[in-house]
Amino acid sequence: MSALIGAVCGIIGAFFAKSIGFVTDLREANGFLVYLLPIGGLVSVGLYKLTKNEGVGTIRVLESARGGEKTPILLMPVIFAASVITHLFGGSACKEGAALQIGGAVAEAASKITRADEKKHSVYLICGMAALFTAVFGPPFGAWIFALEVVVLKKAIIISAVPALVSSIIANIVSVAIGVVPEKFEVHSVPDIGFAVIGKALLISAVIAAVSMIFCYLLRGGEEILEKLFKNPFIRISAGGCVVIVLTLVFGTDYNGGGMGIIERIFEEGIVKPEAFLLKMIFTVITVSSGYRGGEIVPSLFIGSTLGGTLSPLLGLSPAFGAATGMIAFFSGVTNCPVASAVISMELFGMEGFLFFAVAAFVARLVSGKKSLYTK
Repeated sequence: MSALIGAVCGIIGAFFAKSIGFVTDLREANGFLVYLLPIGGLVSVGLYKLTKNEGVGTIRVLESARGGEKTPILLMPVIFAASVITHLFGGSACKEGAALQIGGAVAEAASKITRADEKKHSVYLICGMAALFTAVFGPPFGAWIFALEVVVLKKAIIISAVPALVSSIIANIVSVAIGVVPEKFEVHSVPDIGFAVIGKALLISAVIAAVSMIFCYLLRGGEEILEKLFKNPFIRISAGGCVVIVLTLVFGTDYNGGGMGIIERIFEEGIVKPEAFLLKMIFTVITVSSGYRGGEIVPSLFIGSTLGGTLSPLLGLSPAFGAATGMIAFFSGVTNCPVASAVISMELFGMEGFLFFAVAAFVARLVSGKKSLYTK
């Protein structure tokens, strides 16, 4: 079953990744599409209401894996369509967060078809999350550890470890065969190991962890404030879309969508705007808090990499090294998954700077405390 879930998730994940890539290219070639973001938001809210999935997201999938309320199977097409809408019209979100929900819905379908008991149901959910995350992003071992670590349930982790690894590897093989290119970055100028450099990496990690806490506070606080101001979800998402349009007119299109292109530019050219991390936070908080769907994972990588790339030259380090350190630290800070963050760093950047990135992941986890994207 884990192999079957991996294969199905690999196919769906590849189609999802290619769909997001297609609409992103379409938006970048037709700048006027951002003006339709409020209309896209209305369609998105309508889809969730029509399928009775209001309020269902990644947290529901995680709770379901822990034995809580089941994940609705209809969440799969709804989050798929809503994420495509967000990317087509320029909301600041990503496909990776949505992938966890799609994977959970696929696993829920497998659970119902096979009439799985509670134990197997948890295993299926973890397999689905690992497989879909791998299919759209690329690091199979990091995705495997992430799906285990984010559930935070010892019993589920033990019984799911091998099946989830099988699902993740098969999903990776299938998605790559279909044409999805896994994310990978080349870090130039990794410094030699020494107390001074490790101290600088610790400082960058601590600062970024503090910012990750602020980001989580803003996301949850933004949702609460907008829900009080606009009780009607249609009005709320339209208002948020209008704000994103204004922000785009003022600051440009760098902060629409996930922003992976901006991340790549740091590693390839060493170019980073000092204000980029703050603007991405603002775009993402408005997008997510007003009800647009997708996820916060790649925006988190964007914020961490641009902040790290800004801080590192001040300490005599290369922007690419700072971006890599910041990316891993921020991901660890917002997910509370330091082991997965360290493993992902190996798959994204190679082994050369692994010591620094692993230290960054664990320091960020310690500094960020219990604040997380997944509040429950």
